[in-house]
Amino acid sequence: MTPILLTPLDLAIASLLVLASAGLSMLLTLGVHRPLLIASTRMVVQLVLVGFVLRQIFAISSGWLTALAVGVMLAAASREVGARSPRRLSGLWHYAVGTASIVIATVTVAVIALTTALRPTPWNDAHHVIPLVGIIVGNVMNAASLALNSVFSTVTRERAAIDARLALGATRAQAFETIVRQAVMAGIIPTINQMAAAGIITLPGIMTGQVLAGMDPLEAAKYQILLMFVLAGGGFLGSLIAVEIAVRRLSDKRQRLRLDRLDSKIEARVASRDARIKKKGSE
Repeated sequence: MTPILLTPLDLAIASLLVLASAGLSMLLTLGVHRPLLIASTRMVVQLVLVGFVLRQIFAISSGWLTALAVGVMLAAASREVGARSPRRLSGLWHYAVGTASIVIATVTVAVIALTTALRPTPWNDAHHVIPLVGIIVGNVMNAASLALNSVFSTVTRERAAIDARLALGATRAQAFETIVRQAVMAGIIPTINQMAAAGIITLPGIMTGQVLAGMDPLEAAKYQILLMFVLAGGGFLGSLIAVEIAVRRLSDKRQRLRLDRLDSKIEARVASRDARIKKKGSE
């Protein structure tokens, strides 16, 4: 079986689904058409550019160029982790949390996968490294973002309870134990749901793409299993690192809660938004 090559006309026909959805949104005044069209356009431009860039990187096959591409991906994801949360730490800690969780989790899991299961020759071959890092870093970014959002919102909401535990002699680990557990779960629950549904309810994207490209379904299933294990490990590690750094930053050595270390400007905007939502609900 040979892969089916898509033409621009094929993609144009497929895009009619998005245009029809946008048209229905405008007709029914749902307000979804604008973000849908912007996201679709952005996706097309980004993927086409990435396709051209990867074609050049694969042709040159340089270890340094591969490392540069991976570095750019990690840097962009690190910035995105903090930007996605409605609350964030003040100063450079905002970026430190994202960088630590993204880089440590992604590099650790990718190296393990490349040196054990995949074993390409050479081990840093761009054809293997860049796609693997790309899918891992996206999952770690989502997991860390969800986990951080859970930590910040829960700590802000339960400030009095945390202060009471600390005042009664609880250590930082004891006071934040439930919050850490809930935040890590919030980070990896999408991956858990995806693993639970794979095969029975849905055919995951990687497996579907490989089958469409002509690979034997059983071999495609093996690759999907490997990737799901890798994504689960990366998501868990990234969530845990992000949560632990955030919790340590939101408390000090004297076992005090330090919400003053959250960005005050962001907090003001969040409080204003919550007040508007509450007022609108009461009306």
